[in-house]
Amino acid sequence: QVQLVESGGGLVQPGGSLRLSCAASESIFSSHSMGWYRQAPGEERELVAHITSGGSTNYADSVKGRFTISRDNAKNTLYLQMNSLKPEDTAIYYCNTRWIPYWKWGQGTQVTVSS
Repeated sequence: QVQLVESGGGLVQPGGSLRLSCAASESIFSSHSMGWYRQAPGEERELVAHITSGGSTNYADSVKGRFTISRDNAKNTLYLQMNSLKPEDTAIYYCNTRWIPYWKWGQGTQVTVSS
């Protein structure tokens, strides 16, 4: 099974930036559309950004213009650059394939935006 390890989260002030990374264990990553998801307490997990194997991207309206998803297939790694962070962005962030079935979810990385 593909293992996913998210990193890069932390505590940041509103308006700040973070860059999240997602390392996949297998090269099959390169042929999959991938997404960043987040889940806040009491909320459903939501897709925030999507990138195809060819590099096309889509974003949730809530993050459009602030977040940028990218990938480095040579490193089996997915990135999420988050700028102009808002308290509403506070959540645990996960990566996974956009194909069904999903791979096993990793532990996620906590992003907390607070002054």
